[in-house]
Order: sequence, then C-alpha cells, then structure tokens
Amino acid sequence: MTAIVRLVLGLHGVAALAVVFALPALEASAFVGVVVPGETAALLGGVLAFNHRVPLAGAVVAVVLGAVIGDSVGHALGRRYGRRLLAHGPRRLVTPERLERGSGAINRLGGRAVFVGRFTAVLRALVPSLAGTAAMPYRTFAVYNVAGGVLWATGFVLLGYATGQAYRTAERIAGQAGLALRGAIVLGAGAALLVRRRRRAGQPTTPPRGRR
Repeated sequence: MTAIVRLVLGLHGVAALAVVFALPALEASAFVGVVVPGETAALLGGVLAFNHRVPLAGAVVAVVLGAVIGDSVGHALGRRYGRRLLAHGPRRLVTPERLERGSGAINRLGGRAVFVGRFTAVLRALVPSLAGTAAMPYRTFAVYNVAGGVLWATGFVLLGYATGQAYRTAERIAGQAGLALRGAIVLGAGAALLVRRRRRAGQPTTPPRGRR
C-alpha cells in the first residue's frame, strides 16, 4: 500500500490524472478497492494538486468521472451476470454478511442505497453490482450515482488538498467524516420514511359504496 502511494505521488500531469481516475473506476467494477480504497486515490489527487503536479479542478473531474463510470460498469455487470459475478469476487471483500448488508440497504432505501453506499468502503464496492442484480433501473441508479459521486469525490479531493502532505491524517479524518455522514444520511432516510408512513396512516379511507 505504501509503495503504491509513493508511486502515485511521484507522478504528474496526464499520468497522475489517469491513475486517480482509474483507481475509483476499478473499485466497484473490478474490486480494486480491496487493495487501494477509492477514497485514498481521491485524497492523493488532492495531494498531487497541492504539490502542483496536477490542476485541482482536473483532479476533481478525474475522480468524479472514475467514481461515476466505475459504478455504472459495476451496475451493468451485476445486471448481466448477477450473483455469479460477486461469487468470484475477493473472499476478503465478498462475504455473506456483507452481501446481506448490501442487499438489505437496497431493499430498504432503493436508489438512496447507492448514494449512502458511496461513503462506505465495503458498500461502495458491492452496492453497484447488487443494484444491477436487483434490476434497479439504470435511470434511478444514475441519479443517485452521480449525486453521490460528485459529493464524495469533491469532498475527498479537497480534503487531500487542504491537508497537503499529511494525507495519513486526511485518511483518518475521511474515515470519521464518512462514518458521520453515512449515519446522518441513514437517520434522515429513516425519519423521512417514518413521516411518510404516519401520513399514510392518517389519511382517511373512503368507505365502499353500498349496493343500490
């Protein structure tokens, strides 16, 4: 891991942008996140911009595109190959418990699971394929995928840029921030669901008309 980080930080220009694009892109489509989490690549994109090796805007765009395109590929693969794809994934990542968590999130939250999963390393790699396996319409998937990808990528690249060379500190902050944000999103979704159910329960029902 350290050797990969040093290699990335030694790059500049197009080569550096290609790497910070490729790592998030491969996270959900090829489970590369087991080796290098996408958030690390995003943070390193910010560090590269801090060191004037790439433009800051270029790093943000590269990571956003990598995240969105990679998850779209994961969705397509899940839709085509279903659980057979996940069955051949890394055993360290694809465990029955994690599959159950991912499937449960999709069943409870629908498209919002794609957004929430973006901020959790394990779910980020599994949810796109699980969404495809569950036949989630791509239009629905794309809306939440783009929203989550833009927010996640921009936030982590800017965090890497702000911390500069102290990217290890940034990783720790990123993990805590991601956990807090995920918790807030889940609580908000649960509260919205509860309010919706109460509203439905309070709606008067029209009694059936009697026969004349």
